[in-house]
This record gives sequence, structure tokens and C-alpha cells, in this order.
Amino acid sequence: MSRVYNFSAGPAVLPEEVLREAAEEMLDYKGCGMSVMEMSHRSSMFQEIIDEAEADIRDLMGIPSNYKVLFLQGGASQQFAMIPMNLMKNRVADYIVTGAWAKKAWKEAQKFGTANCIASSEDQTFNYIPDCSDLPISENADYVYICENNTIYGTKYKTLPNTKGKLLVSDVSSCFLSEPIDVEKYGIVYGGVQKNVGPAGVVISVIREDLITDDVLPGTPTMLQFKTHSDNGSMFNTPPCYGIYICGKVFKWLKKNGGLSAMKERNEKKAKLLYDYLDNSQLFKGTVVPKDRSLMNVPFVTGDKELDALFVKESKAAGLENLKGHRSVGGMRASIYNAMPYEGVEALVNFMKDFEAKH
Repeated sequence: MSRVYNFSAGPAVLPEEVLREAAEEMLDYKGCGMSVMEMSHRSSMFQEIIDEAEADIRDLMGIPSNYKVLFLQGGASQQFAMIPMNLMKNRVADYIVTGAWAKKAWKEAQKFGTANCIASSEDQTFNYIPDCSDLPISENADYVYICENNTIYGTKYKTLPNTKGKLLVSDVSSCFLSEPIDVEKYGIVYGGVQKNVGPAGVVISVIREDLITDDVLPGTPTMLQFKTHSDNGSMFNTPPCYGIYICGKVFKWLKKNGGLSAMKERNEKKAKLLYDYLDNSQLFKGTVVPKDRSLMNVPFVTGDKELDALFVKESKAAGLENLKGHRSVGGMRASIYNAMPYEGVEALVNFMKDFEAKH
């Protein structure tokens, strides 16, 4: 059985090299006679795995020493509550709603205080990023929240919002480690790893130290306090050990392949190939305003639902998996994360050309 080109939005494609290495170590990790899956999280061997993973992601992202790296659980969706519970001291926060996940985060925050939607692109089915240069930021806002890359709608902030001195919190789940970022521009930058970094079950949160305090909303569960996890080196309870181990391998793979600037270059090249074709096609068209296009998630349509369905069916038969678009946009979506090789995007474009010639 040969591997398919997997365009899934998440859980998503992982580097083949990483999977082979994990397969080799499946029964016996470094001569210890057991799998990482079976290993105690309290063992010195696992401590080494998590320490090395943290050191590598710090190196990759250039994380300053006054930021903590936490390996958490519960998906990005749990962060939608955890963030206001830990940060909403004034019970006010501002949200920029550019897609389904930002909207869910905003709705969740309303349970804990006043969550203002200060800009949105819902009027155009989230196909653009609103102008964030001069927003009505609330005077007493505890933070401004964004979802930086919108997996479903295929948009990406190219410039971070002007938060007028307020703390910026960003969900980067679907653009995690796809390009260099300046961590100091954020109070918190976090993401579920199952799109671009590892298997489902791990959330990595990079949090400025001064934001990790005992001063949380009354009634915040122990497990939902940043301090709990920070004080215990992400091991207050059993962490998602195997997931962290695979993330660590992906970090090594990224470093070996030139780090985040090299990834950005690779990702731009892949995206350009697909967008250039879409812009010149008579049949297919991209759904996003060109200046706000994501390098990671590319939604496109033919304009004919039946033709879209036929495309998804035939592409699957051709070894191009998971191209069906999200129900809220319809059509197709190609997620072309770090681990998707250039050849995969070439194969997709060639298939689209053939399909277009027939229809």
C-alpha cells in the first residue's frame, strides 16, 4: 500500500521521516525495552523527551526566557475558557471574529465577562481579514484575541492587529511553526498541534510569565489554571506523552530542514503553485480575497455543487485524500501544511488541470 497525499485539515499529514523513526522505536525506545507509549511520565527517560522537545521549540521560535512553554490537553476549545478564566481580571476582553474558531472563543468568553466583538468578517462568509489598524479597543480590556490562520475559511493575518498597548492572545493552531514569528508581540500564543506539528491530543501554549498567577476567576478548576501546569513542568497530571514525543521529533525534523524561515519559503512556493493555477483556471476559483490568503489552507470551488462532489470523489480515487471542503464554505479545501511535499501540490494541480479539461 503506497501512501496517499493527505490534504486533511487536521489531524493531518506528518513528515514521513518522523513516522518511520517512530515506527522503528515503537517496541523499544533507545534500548529501554519498552515503547514511549508505555513509559511512566515520571521516568527520567520521559523527562528527557519533554525537556528536549521544549528546548527545540524554544530554539525554533526564538522564545524569550520570560515565556513559559506549556504542553496542555483539551484542544484549542478548552483554551477558549481557560484564557478568560486566567486573564479576565477586569472581566472585559475584545475579540476579532474572522472565522468559526474565533467566534466559538468569543462566545465562550461571554460566560466569564463582557466579550466584545470589535471587528468581524462574517458579512462576507469570513473570506477576508478586517482592517485592524485602528480598532475600537476597550479601555479596560484585559486582552485582544485573534485566531491567526482560519483553517475553514483559508484566511491569515499578514499584519497583527494594533492592540493599542493591550495584550494580544493568538490561536495559531493551523499555522503553527509554518513561518517565523516574534513571540514578544504576544502575551499568549497557542495552538492545537494536530494540524502542523503532531498527533491530536496536545496543545502547546507559550505564555508570558507575568500572566501566570494565582489571581484567576473565582471557581476556576485547578486543571484550568495556567499556574498549575507551569509550576509542575506540564506534568501536574499524566500528559499526552506519546503526542509530546512525536511533536519533539517534528521539531527535530524542522531544525534539520532549515528551521522556520526555510519552512516559510517552502510553504510560499507550494501555495503559489496552487493559487497561480486557481487564478488562471476557467473552472476553479479560490474563495478568499487574495491579500488575505493562507499558506496552509486553500479553499476553492467550481460553482457547481455536483461538479464539486464529482471532483472530491475522483480525486480520492487518484490518491488525493480529504479534499472535501468544510460544510460552511462547500467545495474543496486543500490543507498544505509543512509536511505536505511540493510533489503533493503538483499532483493536485495536475489532477485539477485534467479535471478542468474534461469538464
